[in-house]
Amino acid sequence: MSESNYHFKLASGTKEITAYFALRRLIFAQEQGLFEEDDRDEIDYIAHHIVALTKDTELVVGVVRIYEVKPQIWYGGRLGTHPDYRRGWQVGKGLINKAVTTANTWGCQRFLATVQLQNVRFFERLHWQSLEEMTIRDRPHHLMEADLNFYPPERAIFDLIRHTPQPLSRKMVF
Repeated sequence: MSESNYHFKLASGTKEITAYFALRRLIFAQEQGLFEEDDRDEIDYIAHHIVALTKDTELVVGVVRIYEVKPQIWYGGRLGTHPDYRRGWQVGKGLINKAVTTANTWGCQRFLATVQLQNVRFFERLHWQSLEEMTIRDRPHHLMEADLNFYPPERAIFDLIRHTPQPLSRKMVF
């Protein structure tokens, strides 16, 4: 499947939010064993959740969250793709693009992420720079920063956020 077979958006509605968290649980708890049962945390209450959907069935096949830690300083995290959709990196690339362009539209001056070691090269090809190596949950990671020049703001998102003053997750019960 090509990137055109997917669309990337802020998760909305109970169905998408439920599928978003189910996929995260599959990837980070069941598959990678980073968490015992569930990977939800306090950041989910302030984060904006982004999904990759198949265009034909609207199935959630990828996830990422973004959140502002200080004015104009944003992080992305919990990027993951369903195992059946990992061929070719299209889902991951589309999610990263949607995450960073969304934050950039909302006034981001720096966009950071902690990236698992096996994904560092992929991020570097997408115009990210490694700032430091670190260990998180006994796994090697890199703190990385996106080059915002390659992720321009989107006008359509700007129009949407004027009508969405808070993260969707604040409206949802976890």
